[in-house]
Amino acid sequence: MAIETVFGWLHVHSWVEFWWVVVGLGGQLMFTARFLVQWIASERARNSVVPVAFWYFSMAGGLILLAYAIYRKDPVFILGQVTGVFIYTRNLWLIHAHRRRNA
Repeated sequence: MAIETVFGWLHVHSWVEFWWVVVGLGGQLMFTARFLVQWIASERARNSVVPVAFWYFSMAGGLILLAYAIYRKDPVFILGQVTGVFIYTRNLWLIHAHRRRNA
């Protein structure tokens, strides 16, 4: 399979764009992982649970996708990811503050 065919499938014109698509896909995989972690934790507890790992995967995926959105210069995507990263940061802050108070 020629590299031109792969570039065509991914709608990229250079290696730089190719690697940014790989980065974007990595961010999407982080979001997939967070839902799998949450689902497995909920099944084990037989109750809906949101483990701390969910927020770490959210943060990682959000930051990676924010970098990708900035590269693509997509204001809608950028705004959505900035908002998400703020929320993930706040949740992690609250979790760690709660743990410090209870320690």
